[in-house]
Amino acid sequence: MSAEVPARTAPAGGEVKRIKLYAEKLADGQMGYGLEKGRATIPGPLIELNEGDTLHIEFENTMDVAASLHVHGLDYEISSDGTKLNKSDVEPGGTRTYTWRTHAPGRRKDGTWRAGSAGYWHYHDHVVGTEHGTGGIRKGLYGPVIVRRKGDVLPDRTHTIVFNDMLINNKPAHSGPNFEATVGDRVEFVVITHGEYYHTFHVHGHRWADNRTGMLTGPDDPSQVVDNKIVGPADSFGFQVIAGEGVGAGAWMYHCHVQSHSDMGMVGLFLVKKTDGTIPGYEPHGPHESQQSHESH
Repeated sequence: MSAEVPARTAPAGGEVKRIKLYAEKLADGQMGYGLEKGRATIPGPLIELNEGDTLHIEFENTMDVAASLHVHGLDYEISSDGTKLNKSDVEPGGTRTYTWRTHAPGRRKDGTWRAGSAGYWHYHDHVVGTEHGTGGIRKGLYGPVIVRRKGDVLPDRTHTIVFNDMLINNKPAHSGPNFEATVGDRVEFVVITHGEYYHTFHVHGHRWADNRTGMLTGPDDPSQVVDNKIVGPADSFGFQVIAGEGVGAGAWMYHCHVQSHSDMGMVGLFLVKKTDGTIPGYEPHGPHESQQSHESH
């Protein structure tokens, strides 16, 4: 019998962090955010913070149209709102520093409880196409943000799934994206919706608790365990699963469970490999390309 290995957990926050982020046009007419010039992706880079951290983002707009950075769920002053309304967008070729802050839960002076910043959030453009960023979001200017609370369990890898109108991560219909793991890996999914439609996110063979972390805190945790969740425009949530727990390796489907949406191609695979790297019963239809994950070490 092997000894228990305690899960890795998030530290206390309080750090001041700095990153550089670029907005770029991509070769296929889409747009993306990246941490280096020429390396923009859709979705944009995963940004991870711990409650109490402050993040300064030096944002450079390399495009020929104004762009911005607007975040959900975090604290920021009006100068970091990322809208034309308050002149916090960035003209073509310009730069601007956006500052995002986070906080731990605690009591207000009047005794009421203030929730902390921990959660699965997201950022996006708010000016391309319209003053609400409708064109930028459609073209791929969005990305995930995770704020962790001290003691939150850390995953082995994190994947982001964005339902954007009728596409997943702006990829063509019926082309994934697919995500890989090995049986026993602790895998985290961040799920975000953009666009005009409501969707329902469903994953086969795995389930999660419908709460802040997606995990039960113990045998008496009353959180409902689900495998399907409705997500409307700008909704976001996240959860962790142990890949293949109780079900084994396989090409496990995830999709929008609005039937016409899945029929139109809103579907991908969670490819859970055996330790020898094989996936029972799985034959790729031509060269398949799994999405890069954000590995945790």
